[in-house]
Amino acid sequence: MNNLTAWNRWGCVLLAWAVAISWACPARGEEAKPPEGFVALFNGKDLTGWKGLGHFDPKKYKELSPEDRAKLDAENRAEFEKHWRVENGELVNDGQGPYATTDKDYGDFELWIEYKTVPKADSGIYLRGTPQVQIWDTTKEGGKWDIGADKGSGGLWNNEGKGKWPSEKLDRPFGEWNSLKIKMVGPNVTVVYNGKVVVEDAPLENFWDRTQPVYETGPIQLQTHGGEIRWRNIFLKELPRK
Repeated sequence: MNNLTAWNRWGCVLLAWAVAISWACPARGEEAKPPEGFVALFNGKDLTGWKGLGHFDPKKYKELSPEDRAKLDAENRAEFEKHWRVENGELVNDGQGPYATTDKDYGDFELWIEYKTVPKADSGIYLRGTPQVQIWDTTKEGGKWDIGADKGSGGLWNNEGKGKWPSEKLDRPFGEWNSLKIKMVGPNVTVVYNGKVVVEDAPLENFWDRTQPVYETGPIQLQTHGGEIRWRNIFLKELPRK
Protein backbone atom coordinates (compact mmCIF):
# COMPACT_ATOMS: atom_id res chain seq x y z
CA MET A 1 0.00 0.00 0.00
CA ASN A 2 1.48 3.37 -0.97
CA ASN A 3 1.59 6.32 1.41
CA LEU A 4 -1.21 8.20 -0.35
CA THR A 5 -3.55 5.20 -0.20
CA ALA A 6 -2.77 4.66 3.47
CA TRP A 7 -3.31 8.35 4.19
CA ASN A 8 -6.67 8.33 2.43
CA ARG A 9 -7.75 5.20 4.24
CA TRP A 10 -6.91 6.51 7.69
CA GLY A 11 -8.22 9.95 6.83
CA CYS A 12 -11.66 8.50 6.12
CA VAL A 13 -11.57 6.36 9.26
CA LEU A 14 -10.51 9.24 11.47
CA LEU A 15 -13.13 11.57 10.01
CA ALA A 16 -15.83 9.02 10.78
CA TRP A 17 -14.48 8.60 14.30
CA ALA A 18 -14.36 12.34 14.85
CA VAL A 19 -17.96 12.77 13.76
CA ALA A 20 -19.15 9.82 15.83
CA ILE A 21 -17.33 10.80 19.01
CA SER A 22 -18.45 14.43 18.80
CA TRP A 23 -22.02 13.18 18.46
CA ALA A 24 -21.56 10.82 21.40
CA CYS A 25 -20.21 13.39 23.90
CA PRO A 26 -23.02 14.18 26.33
CA ALA A 27 -24.02 17.47 27.79
CA ARG A 28 -23.07 17.70 31.45
CA GLY A 29 -25.17 15.38 33.57
CA GLU A 30 -26.52 13.36 30.62
CA GLU A 31 -25.74 9.74 29.96
CA ALA A 32 -23.25 9.18 27.14
CA LYS A 33 -24.79 7.62 24.05
CA PRO A 34 -22.55 5.14 22.23
CA PRO A 35 -21.96 5.47 18.49
CA GLU A 36 -23.76 3.00 16.25
CA GLY A 37 -22.54 -0.54 16.78
CA PHE A 38 -20.90 0.25 20.15
CA VAL A 39 -22.00 -0.26 23.73
CA ALA A 40 -21.15 1.97 26.69
CA LEU A 41 -18.91 0.14 29.15
CA PHE A 42 -19.43 2.97 31.66
CA ASN A 43 -22.96 4.29 32.13
CA GLY A 44 -21.89 7.68 33.51
CA LYS A 45 -23.86 7.11 36.73
CA ASP A 46 -22.34 4.30 38.80
CA LEU A 47 -19.82 1.43 38.78
CA THR A 48 -22.18 -1.11 37.20
CA GLY A 49 -20.27 -3.51 34.93
CA TRP A 50 -16.92 -2.95 36.70
CA LYS A 51 -15.04 -4.60 39.54
CA GLY A 52 -11.67 -4.07 41.17
CA LEU A 53 -8.66 -6.22 40.27
CA GLY A 54 -4.98 -5.41 40.40
CA HIS A 55 -2.03 -6.57 38.30
CA PHE A 56 -3.16 -10.20 38.11
CA ASP A 57 -2.59 -12.80 35.42
CA PRO A 58 -6.06 -13.40 33.93
CA LYS A 59 -5.21 -17.04 33.29
CA LYS A 60 -4.46 -17.58 36.97
CA TYR A 61 -7.60 -15.64 37.91
CA LYS A 62 -9.72 -18.03 35.84
CA GLU A 63 -7.95 -21.02 37.43
CA LEU A 64 -8.95 -19.97 40.96
CA SER A 65 -11.63 -22.01 42.63
CA PRO A 66 -15.05 -20.32 42.71
CA GLU A 67 -14.61 -19.79 46.45
CA ASP A 68 -11.15 -18.20 46.14
CA ARG A 69 -12.27 -16.03 43.23
CA ALA A 70 -15.29 -14.79 45.19
CA LYS A 71 -13.06 -14.01 48.17
CA LEU A 72 -10.59 -12.08 46.01
CA ASP A 73 -13.41 -10.16 44.32
CA ALA A 74 -14.92 -9.22 47.68
CA GLU A 75 -11.58 -7.97 49.00
CA ASN A 76 -11.01 -5.90 45.89
CA ARG A 77 -14.55 -4.55 45.89
CA ALA A 78 -14.09 -2.66 49.14
CA GLU A 79 -10.87 -1.03 47.89
CA PHE A 80 -12.38 -0.40 44.47
CA GLU A 81 -15.30 1.53 45.91
CA LYS A 82 -12.94 3.44 48.21
CA HIS A 83 -10.73 4.76 45.41
CA TRP A 84 -13.10 4.99 42.43
CA ARG A 85 -16.12 7.27 42.11
CA VAL A 86 -18.44 8.78 39.51
CA GLU A 87 -18.47 12.57 39.23
CA ASN A 88 -20.22 14.68 36.57
CA GLY A 89 -20.54 11.64 34.31
CA GLU A 90 -16.84 10.81 34.64
CA LEU A 91 -15.19 7.71 36.10
CA VAL A 92 -12.61 9.04 38.56
CA ASN A 93 -9.75 7.33 40.37
CA ASP A 94 -7.62 8.98 43.05
CA GLY A 95 -4.42 7.24 41.94
CA GLN A 96 -4.69 4.30 44.32
CA GLY A 97 -6.48 1.01 44.71
CA PRO A 98 -7.16 -1.87 42.32
CA TYR A 99 -7.71 -1.28 38.64
CA ALA A 100 -11.20 -0.79 37.23
CA THR A 101 -11.84 -4.10 35.48
CA THR A 102 -14.78 -5.04 33.27
CA ASP A 103 -16.96 -7.85 34.56
CA LYS A 104 -16.99 -9.23 31.02
CA ASP A 105 -14.10 -10.63 28.99
CA TYR A 106 -13.54 -9.56 25.37
CA GLY A 107 -11.81 -11.02 22.35
CA ASP A 108 -11.55 -8.84 19.23
CA PHE A 109 -12.88 -5.32 19.67
CA GLU A 110 -12.68 -1.61 19.05
CA LEU A 111 -12.41 0.47 22.22
CA TRP A 112 -12.93 4.24 22.30
CA ILE A 113 -12.07 6.11 25.47
CA GLU A 114 -11.14 9.58 26.69
CA TYR A 115 -9.05 10.51 29.72
CA LYS A 116 -7.33 13.38 31.46
CA THR A 117 -4.80 13.20 34.25
CA VAL A 118 -2.50 15.24 36.50
CA PRO A 119 1.26 15.72 37.04
CA LYS A 120 3.22 12.76 38.43
CA ALA A 121 0.52 10.25 37.50
CA ASP A 122 0.81 7.51 34.94
CA SER A 123 -1.67 4.90 33.91
CA GLY A 124 -2.57 2.55 31.11
CA ILE A 125 -5.21 0.34 29.57
CA TYR A 126 -4.87 -3.42 29.85
CA LEU A 127 -6.21 -5.28 26.81
CA ARG A 128 -7.55 -8.78 27.54
CA GLY A 129 -6.07 -8.33 31.00
CA THR A 130 -2.60 -7.77 29.56
CA PRO A 131 -0.51 -4.59 29.91
CA GLN A 132 -0.85 -2.20 28.18
CA VAL A 133 -1.53 0.93 26.16
CA GLN A 134 0.60 3.39 28.12
CA ILE A 135 -0.50 6.73 29.57
CA TRP A 136 2.21 9.02 30.98
CA ASP A 137 3.02 12.30 32.60
CA THR A 138 5.32 13.07 29.67
CA THR A 139 6.99 16.13 31.22
CA LYS A 140 10.58 16.06 32.45
CA GLU A 141 9.26 17.00 35.88
CA GLY A 142 7.27 13.76 35.89
CA GLY A 143 10.55 11.95 36.45
CA LYS A 144 10.13 9.08 34.00
CA TRP A 145 12.03 10.13 30.92
CA ASP A 146 14.54 7.40 31.77
CA ILE A 147 11.90 4.77 31.00
CA GLY A 148 10.41 6.45 27.94
CA ALA A 149 7.85 9.00 29.12
CA ASP A 150 9.47 11.62 26.87
CA LYS A 151 8.28 9.61 23.85
CA GLY A 152 4.58 10.17 24.65
CA SER A 153 1.55 8.09 25.49
CA GLY A 154 -0.24 5.51 23.36
CA GLY A 155 2.49 2.91 22.88
CA LEU A 156 2.47 -0.74 23.97
CA TRP A 157 5.04 -0.05 26.65
CA ASN A 158 5.37 -3.62 27.93
CA ASN A 159 6.25 -4.90 24.47
CA GLU A 160 9.88 -5.66 23.81
CA GLY A 161 9.52 -5.26 20.05
CA LYS A 162 7.18 -3.54 17.61
CA GLY A 163 4.72 -1.03 19.02
CA LYS A 164 6.57 -0.33 22.27
CA TRP A 165 6.87 3.38 21.44
CA PRO A 166 4.28 5.63 19.79
CA SER A 167 5.31 7.05 16.42
CA GLU A 168 5.03 10.59 17.83
CA LYS A 169 4.27 12.44 21.04
CA LEU A 170 0.72 13.81 20.98
CA ASP A 171 -0.17 14.26 24.66
CA ARG A 172 -2.27 17.32 25.41
CA PRO A 173 -1.57 19.63 28.38
CA PHE A 174 -2.82 18.65 31.82
CA GLY A 175 -6.50 19.50 32.24
CA GLU A 176 -7.37 18.67 28.62
CA TRP A 177 -9.00 15.46 27.44
CA ASN A 178 -7.04 12.94 25.38
CA SER A 179 -8.73 10.38 23.15
CA LEU A 180 -7.73 6.81 22.40
CA LYS A 181 -9.24 4.57 19.75
CA ILE A 182 -7.87 1.07 20.11
CA LYS A 183 -8.54 -1.81 17.75
CA MET A 184 -7.48 -5.34 18.66
CA VAL A 185 -7.86 -8.21 16.21
CA GLY A 186 -6.14 -11.46 17.12
CA PRO A 187 -2.92 -10.36 18.83
CA ASN A 188 -2.59 -7.21 16.74
CA VAL A 189 -3.29 -3.73 18.10
CA THR A 190 -3.73 -0.38 16.36
CA VAL A 191 -3.84 2.76 18.48
CA VAL A 192 -5.18 6.11 17.28
CA TYR A 193 -4.18 8.76 19.82
CA ASN A 194 -5.66 12.23 19.64
CA GLY A 195 -6.59 11.66 16.02
CA LYS A 196 -3.37 10.11 14.70
CA VAL A 197 -2.17 6.54 14.30
CA VAL A 198 0.71 6.02 16.73
CA VAL A 199 0.78 2.20 16.72
CA GLU A 200 -0.32 0.22 13.67
CA ASP A 201 -1.03 -3.50 13.66
CA ALA A 202 1.54 -4.42 16.32
CA PRO A 203 1.18 -7.72 18.18
CA LEU A 204 0.56 -7.20 21.89
CA GLU A 205 3.11 -9.41 23.60
CA ASN A 206 1.98 -11.70 26.41
CA PHE A 207 3.52 -10.02 29.44
CA TRP A 208 2.47 -12.97 31.61
CA ASP A 209 4.20 -15.61 29.47
CA ARG A 210 6.32 -14.29 26.63
CA THR A 211 6.69 -17.80 25.18
CA GLN A 212 2.97 -17.74 24.33
CA PRO A 213 0.72 -15.44 22.28
CA VAL A 214 -1.47 -12.98 24.12
CA TYR A 215 -4.62 -14.53 25.55
CA GLU A 216 -7.60 -14.83 23.19
CA THR A 217 -9.97 -13.20 25.68
CA GLY A 218 -9.76 -11.14 28.84
CA PRO A 219 -11.08 -8.01 30.53
CA ILE A 220 -10.43 -4.35 29.85
CA GLN A 221 -8.61 -2.80 32.82
CA LEU A 222 -7.99 0.86 33.61
CA GLN A 223 -4.75 1.08 35.53
CA THR A 224 -4.22 3.33 38.55
CA HIS A 225 -0.85 4.86 39.38
CA GLY A 226 0.09 7.72 41.65
CA GLY A 227 -2.35 10.50 40.74
CA GLU A 228 -5.92 11.28 39.75
CA ILE A 229 -7.13 10.14 36.37
CA ARG A 230 -10.57 10.73 34.87
CA TRP A 231 -12.22 8.66 32.15
CA ARG A 232 -15.32 9.26 30.04
CA ASN A 233 -17.02 8.09 26.83
CA ILE A 234 -15.90 4.48 27.22
CA PHE A 235 -17.39 2.67 24.24
CA LEU A 236 -16.67 -0.79 22.87
CA LYS A 237 -17.70 -2.72 19.77
CA GLU A 238 -17.07 -6.45 19.71
CA LEU A 239 -15.74 -7.73 16.39
CA PRO A 240 -16.52 -11.18 14.98
CA ARG A 241 -13.64 -13.60 14.95
CA LYS A 242 -12.45 -14.48 11.47
